[in-house]
Amino acid sequence: MWGMSEVQPVDVDRDLVDFAVVGKWMDEQGLPSGEFEEVKPLGGGTQNIMLRFRRGGQDYVLRRGPKHLRAASNTVIRRESRILGALDGTGVRAPKVIAAAEDESLIGASFYLMEPIIGFNPQTELPDLHAGDPEIRRQMGLSAVEAIARLGSLDHEALGLADYGKPEGFLERQVPRWTKELESYSVNEGYPGPEIPGVDRVGAWLDRNRPAEWKAGILHGDCHLANIMFSYDGPQVAALVDWEMSTIGDPLLDLGWQIATRPRPGTTGSALIGTLGAVGGLPTPAEMIAHYGKFSDRDLSNVTWYTVLACFKLGIVLEGTHARACAGKAPKQVGDFLHAITLELFDLAHQLME
Repeated sequence: MWGMSEVQPVDVDRDLVDFAVVGKWMDEQGLPSGEFEEVKPLGGGTQNIMLRFRRGGQDYVLRRGPKHLRAASNTVIRRESRILGALDGTGVRAPKVIAAAEDESLIGASFYLMEPIIGFNPQTELPDLHAGDPEIRRQMGLSAVEAIARLGSLDHEALGLADYGKPEGFLERQVPRWTKELESYSVNEGYPGPEIPGVDRVGAWLDRNRPAEWKAGILHGDCHLANIMFSYDGPQVAALVDWEMSTIGDPLLDLGWQIATRPRPGTTGSALIGTLGAVGGLPTPAEMIAHYGKFSDRDLSNVTWYTVLACFKLGIVLEGTHARACAGKAPKQVGDFLHAITLELFDLAHQLME
């Protein structure tokens, strides 16, 4: 237990969060005052920083960008707090924002406070209830599908999110946007180039088979199971987390993303989901598509296309870490691991195309 004037815990970098400043700001927001207690960092699926603490009898999680901010880090945090605020009261399971500080000068980065989520991340934890019952695990996968279907069914304009993304031309932009991203990795010294078989072939197939009609909606953007927290007492989703890739686009890409990242035992990709990925028991793609249709009136005849797009986009995103690792900007082991997943994703894309 320590007050604002006391020395901060050794595991919390004062350069990341100045609690004297945060405390004053919280007081100005009308939040309960008092000492900061039980401060601890939380792990997550991203490089963004999260700290949990208790103050004035209330529990909080503070989220801000990484220690070494990237060009868009503060914008990402501001966008996250905005969309989470808009989703409050919609029934979509997501973190509840308590207050947000867009002014990055306060602690050197934009940040927001949210309520802690009561649940577990299957990447790092699998309770006995879930580990011991394959039907519970199957229902976990279906609950994840329901969560994105409900999200994609919301009226984003009515929620004040009309300008949250640029849906016009969203599908047309995907292949050139991510092809350009892949080409940009060549600036990393030591990177041999994208040794990914069939990248151009997948891109050409996507352009050739692109759906002619679709309806804009809210897209989480990175809704694999490691970015979803589940209830301890059942298979239900507790919250979709890590909204940094959210936008207004085609929500069916979220469904394709879940199918593309569905853990397949024996693959490198399944290791991303820890024990759950190893034991399996998750619904089949056909079951996932059918379940999505129970909560959405969208045309699901082109789900294969969205799944191939998910493989293409996520594979290129992960390859970026491999390229940085080749230049010594990321751990080599992590870069090799993610490159292996990229190859698996493109292999799956080729199987689906056939």
